[in-house]
Amino acid sequence: MTTETPRRGRSRLKNGLQTLLIMSGLGLVLAVPGYLLAGGLGLLMSLGAAVVGSLAGSWVPARVILSEAGAGLVERHQAPTLYRLLDALYQRAGLAAAPQLFYAPSPDLNAFAVGSRHDGGIAVTAGLLRTLTMRELAGVLAHEVSHLRHGDTRVMSMAAAMTRLTLFLTTVLQVGLLLMLPMILAGELRLPWGVLLIVAFSPTLSTLLQLALSRHREYAADQEAASLTGDPQALASALAVLERHHGRWLLTLFGRQPPAGPEWLRTHPSTRERIRRLLAAEVPAGQAKPSLLGDPAHSPMINEPPGPLGRRYWLRR
Repeated sequence: MTTETPRRGRSRLKNGLQTLLIMSGLGLVLAVPGYLLAGGLGLLMSLGAAVVGSLAGSWVPARVILSEAGAGLVERHQAPTLYRLLDALYQRAGLAAAPQLFYAPSPDLNAFAVGSRHDGGIAVTAGLLRTLTMRELAGVLAHEVSHLRHGDTRVMSMAAAMTRLTLFLTTVLQVGLLLMLPMILAGELRLPWGVLLIVAFSPTLSTLLQLALSRHREYAADQEAASLTGDPQALASALAVLERHHGRWLLTLFGRQPPAGPEWLRTHPSTRERIRRLLAAEVPAGQAKPSLLGDPAHSPMINEPPGPLGRRYWLRR
């Protein structure tokens, strides 16, 4: 594993602190309705339930999760080039586990990681393999390896559990307020305006924090991928290809490309900003890493497992 530069170390510290801050905000939003329902005990039980729920999900093996998503495990002899690439990325990332590559026979351009650094897997689609060059694919895989390295799947699972539990607790509070409505109308109880505001805004605030966390982890994975490959332009080029493909799909579906929604309502940052940050993080000449690709000439990217398509896909070079 390569030596970490002071600048990279500061960036990781900043990313960690930002993640901790957002997670603390999610915990605070969750704790308030828990406290209103059952005092200190409700506060502890709500936070404990979120932790247990996220950990229970992380115990499911990556192979099970990805098989349910329609992705099958690819053996090394079916994709030797990809596995050599993943081996190099895992070594640079300091991951001791053996890579697990999964394949989904979907025309969509997508890749995603599930599990942890100890038992994780990365899935790629047929559309992605057909469309990206080997260099671009190296950037995408490095991005997914970065998610595994930093446990982003577990972090986002905990954030999602907190958001769901916040929605559940505020719903219980709403039912309680409805049951107290006759007493409020009779003047026996004062209308708890503070509780009403909490009930109204807690689920929305929790969702916005979860979305902000997702965008932040995407930025961090981009920067980590650039560090692993030493080639920020590879991932930037892949992101541009994915954005063009997404734009054509929307054009075909709607007849025109609809305007993008507000940044704070998106799970991923804008592609333009991601590319800008990647290109701003160009690796100095003295710190360039050796190529991950070797000589892929005449190497099949993947032999597709038996299925309805039944074809062999090759990467463009």
